[in-house]
Amino acid sequence: MTNWIRFRDAEGRIGFGTLDQHALRVLQYDGSLFEKPKPTNHSFALSEVTLLAPCQPSKCVALWNNFYALSQKLDKAPPKHPLFLIKPPMSVIGPDADIRRPKSYQGKIAYEGELGIVIGKTCSNASVEEAESAIFGYTCVNDVTAIELLQEDPNFAQWCRAKGFDTFSCLGPTIATGFDWRAAHVVTTLDGVERQNYPLDDMIFSPAEQVAMVSADMTLVPGDVIMCGTSIGVGSIKDGSTVDVTIAGIGKLSNRLAA
Repeated sequence: MTNWIRFRDAEGRIGFGTLDQHALRVLQYDGSLFEKPKPTNHSFALSEVTLLAPCQPSKCVALWNNFYALSQKLDKAPPKHPLFLIKPPMSVIGPDADIRRPKSYQGKIAYEGELGIVIGKTCSNASVEEAESAIFGYTCVNDVTAIELLQEDPNFAQWCRAKGFDTFSCLGPTIATGFDWRAAHVVTTLDGVERQNYPLDDMIFSPAEQVAMVSADMTLVPGDVIMCGTSIGVGSIKDGSTVDVTIAGIGKLSNRLAA
């Protein structure tokens, strides 16, 4: 398994490379992350850089009701096709960046710890096999929601507005390639207290199925992220609180709701 990161160095230059999670060292690469990147001779300590979101999606596709446990709790039938909304690229932040409360909103803000699929190849009307090969790797996600906006207007559920604010798509810390999602759990903590711990093999649609079915609705391009949906344990974040989303093999994504 390889862990890819994006970073900003002390001079403000943005780069990418691989992270040795044991030695906490970074090997810098040149070129494009998704087009045969080449290693350089430059390596350095992780402490010398600031981690950024590990990719720059043109869009984030966020699923709802994609876990059997949550579907049963909500008394909803499993969907026949992924149920999703689009989150804009301006909503994306990386590890340790602050989630910012919208100035126009003083209601509850919720976290959702999730697995994120990172697309590595342009993908349209893909078969499941083609979709599998289009998956570059996986990252951690905190899919943030201004929860009281969802039903603010009884005539129209405002999913995109409630989830699309700047800083409401937290991604990172790495993209793990060669990652076995079937054996992994998503663990979400709020100020150090565990709130979610659920198995990824409870997904209704597998990652390859998600990519294939979403690609029938829109073209996916390298760097796009599909947020696989969450399971039981979603809750609200108080101003000043920190949410950690951890998936073994990918790392821990930490973000604080700025007071």
